[in-house]
Amino acid sequence: MGARLTGLLPGQLDEEQTELYRAIAGGPRAAGPQVFALTDTEGRLRGPFNAMLLSPTVGLALQAVGVAVRYGCVLGDRARELAILAVAAHWNSAFEREAHEAVGRAAGLTEPEMAALRTGTVPELADPGERAVLGTTRSLLRRGALSDEEYAATVSAVGERGLFELTTLVGYYATLALQLRVFAGEGP
Repeated sequence: MGARLTGLLPGQLDEEQTELYRAIAGGPRAAGPQVFALTDTEGRLRGPFNAMLLSPTVGLALQAVGVAVRYGCVLGDRARELAILAVAAHWNSAFEREAHEAVGRAAGLTEPEMAALRTGTVPELADPGERAVLGTTRSLLRRGALSDEEYAATVSAVGERGLFELTTLVGYYATLALQLRVFAGEGP
């Protein structure tokens, strides 16, 4: 995870930590093709997941939210990754950027789109739903709220459920970015 928090090897985990480890390393994140590693070569969890082991009860709940927003939401893969990468850029989260640029590539994001997101600019997007998701994400990151017009436009594009899931996704990835800044020393 970085210099501030020693990574735990699988053999060092207690029963609750082992349950959390299995949920992360053996759950939906581990199914299908792997575009970024969840563990290092010795089996330690990478990125924000290692810090979750400090509090397995909270870690289990938090990782379940992550699974829900990545694998159970109505937003398309590209739209979801646009939002995640906007959060990563806003918080200067190197791990999230690295991991989700790999996922974004697999979802069809182009290098110019990802380059724009890295610099905090808006890429040209043909899909109106993707434009709405990214615009909403940027508003949430800047102001933590939506105007009535933004709310109506986003609901029109992705529905109320989509907006709820998007606000949850932005909050979840902001939480991970904060934990990475604290426990891995990411950011300024």
